[in-house]
Amino acid sequence: MEKRRVVVTGLGTVSPLGKNVTTTWENALNGVCGIKPLTRVNPDDYPAKVAAEITDFDPEEYIERKDARKMDRFTQFAVAASLMAVEDAKLTIDESNAHRIGVWIGSGIGGMETFENQFETFLNRGYRRVSPFFVPMMIPDMATGQVSITLGAKGFNSCTVTACATGTNSIGDAFKVIQRGDADAMITGGSEAPITRMSMAGFCSNTALSTNPDPATASRPFDKDRDGFIMGEGAGIIVLEELDHAISRGAKIYAEIVGYGATGDAYHITAPAPGGEGGARAMKMAIDDGNIQPEEMDYINAHGTSTQYNDKYETMAIKEVFGEHSYKLAVSSTKSMTGHLLGAAGGLEAIFSVLAIQNNIIPPTINLQNPDPDCDLDYVANKAREQQVRIAMSNSLGFGGHNATVVFRKYDQ
Repeated sequence: MEKRRVVVTGLGTVSPLGKNVTTTWENALNGVCGIKPLTRVNPDDYPAKVAAEITDFDPEEYIERKDARKMDRFTQFAVAASLMAVEDAKLTIDESNAHRIGVWIGSGIGGMETFENQFETFLNRGYRRVSPFFVPMMIPDMATGQVSITLGAKGFNSCTVTACATGTNSIGDAFKVIQRGDADAMITGGSEAPITRMSMAGFCSNTALSTNPDPATASRPFDKDRDGFIMGEGAGIIVLEELDHAISRGAKIYAEIVGYGATGDAYHITAPAPGGEGGARAMKMAIDDGNIQPEEMDYINAHGTSTQYNDKYETMAIKEVFGEHSYKLAVSSTKSMTGHLLGAAGGLEAIFSVLAIQNNIIPPTINLQNPDPDCDLDYVANKAREQQVRIAMSNSLGFGGHNATVVFRKYDQ
């Protein structure tokens, strides 16, 4: 059976670089750093002092107050970004098509803030004072659930939880739903609100977070002086659509999604497999799925977390897959500006990849001042670059050994 072609027709985000796609993209191209001093929790309690927070988000701009109060912050982000993406796609959802439009949005840790606050209530005041909305606010699938309720999308409905690979896995899985004919459009991506007391405690305890107190320089992927990632929050949502469905309604097409790869390291719960072999297999699977030759790749939005092993092993994985062409393609880590949005990272980075194709400009890796000799590729250091981008790849790697890659191509009729 011939695979149905799938295109991107809508984009939406709430990110540390802006409350919409336009602002987020412009700030990324200008090398603006969205990392600031930590305020959502007491910085005195942690060795990590900075985070990529969203400080001006008002859920009531998108959601009625009574409904917003029944949602954790990660779900509010997802609903807001999904509303923007569907509006951008000019996609009308009604009884004539609702059953063919689905939602697949993931979250790495779900409603952590709700869990912490309600557990404190339980300890101090007993179970009767715990909110009846505690469970539906906390569980990771509630972003998908609330988006489908808000928009009336009744089609394929699911949620991925694969740690930091969540957003990319969600997009890849939603792509396959449309490709095999089970939906005509999918609202997909990731959402996360992890800047909470216990999340910060856990990541500080396992020494994953940077302890650099300077917000402007703390996230420095591929730099020799990197010392950990920066916690970020937000959502990145895209609308995927079957090509003929998009054409028939005159939709704007940003790019075509052509490949998806997903693998497991089967190695360690937090450390990537040596040499990034699992990530390499995901990249190889994605380009094979898209029928793409390695030398055709123009740009890779790297996972690029600013941790010692990730940056080194992802670089090794790229070399394994692309050989000599590795030194000719552009690689950048937008986490240098956005921080690491955990389960939402892949959603936001898919948006960056699509816009790089549409605009033929690549966002930079900022703070790359002292390159690590083990990281010797072209990381588009410190300044955006105008160049033709026909094919772009986005990588995400997660705790548990999850690796996910999606590939986008400039849309050609």
